[in-house]
Amino acid sequence: MNTDRTSINIIFVCTGNICRSPSAEGIFKSIVAENGLEDRFNIDSAGTDSYHNGEAADSRMRKHAGKRGYSLTSRSRKLNHDDLEKFDYIIAMDYGNYQQISRYDRKGLADGKLCMMNDFSAVFEGLDVPDPWYGGPDGFETVLDMLEDGCRGLLEYLKKEYEL
Repeated sequence: MNTDRTSINIIFVCTGNICRSPSAEGIFKSIVAENGLEDRFNIDSAGTDSYHNGEAADSRMRKHAGKRGYSLTSRSRKLNHDDLEKFDYIIAMDYGNYQQISRYDRKGLADGKLCMMNDFSAVFEGLDVPDPWYGGPDGFETVLDMLEDGCRGLLEYLKKEYEL
């Protein structure tokens, strides 16, 4: 692995980019900052669909994340082909997102970069991060639990991979 790189580019992807992926982005940024590694990462999020383009994260998600000290400041946007090329890690929240990204990537730009959020989880490995949109408060808390675990695992993986 090339350890001379100036930044590791990571994008989290869900469906609308208003609940799960902006939360993963906010949580991962916070964990990276706690470890003093902000200068080593470029962190972003996007959706597989564009119907929320330009919107802030869901107000319920912002509320639950805020209670845990996370700030969700990104604006929704759709994943594009430049993202597939630019980002070193494209992290899907669920298998449906993973499949959509794979179908969208006709040129193979995401080969070796696309993975699932819970590939890095100690507690929730192998599970999709569920979309909390239609559920109640417990759904948002469950998503945050899963993302915290997965983001911690992701950082530990990257620290070893890049000798950070």
